Amino acid sequence: MEKQNIVIIDYEAGNVQSVKYALERLGVNAEISNCEKTIRQADKVIFPGVGEAAWAMKKLKETGLDQLIPQLKQPVLGICLGMQLMCAHSEEGNTKGLGLFPVNTLKFPAEDKVPHMGWNQIRQLKGKLFEGIETESYAYFVHSYYVPLNEYATAETHYIKSFSASLQKDNFYACQFHPEKSGDIGQAILNNFIKL
Repeated sequence: MEKQNIVIIDYEAGNVQSVKYALERLGVNAEISNCEKTIRQADKVIFPGVGEAAWAMKKLKETGLDQLIPQLKQPVLGICLGMQLMCAHSEEGNTKGLGLFPVNTLKFPAEDKVPHMGWNQIRQLKGKLFEGIETESYAYFVHSYYVPLNEYATAETHYIKSFSASLQKDNFYACQFHPEKSGDIGQAILNNFIKL
């Protein structure tokens, strides 16, 4: 594989080091940055996220990343909170998102333990991110909010209810699960993203 310029967006709300280590295991040395020029020049961009939506969105706005991310033309992968922030709105903190996916992020009903934490099977796999991945493979999730099934869903899973495990629209890809914590399956998904 030719050497690529991979940038992980740093906005103080992402698990950037674990994503960087996962890419290193694939032989990819990614740069962690919030610099507009660096991000624009990247071949691929990864937008991770952990924590609370309103606080994370505030951090994006402080650095102008809320304006930059929707303008990106190269493949972009949102992870966990990153995926939720790519949606139109989140019930967490009544937060307006980036609007890349015209769907809303909802809070799980209190019918089981929340947050949803642990290994769940992903199914109904579609698109290049899941090439070579078997349906019913296990991925690692940690979240209290979910994106309902919609026309952009490229994978689904079930906890309390069925919901989107992954989304894609144009050059924007997203996973609710953590590929960097999902063992060999996660590594294969990250490798598929790098190969796009």
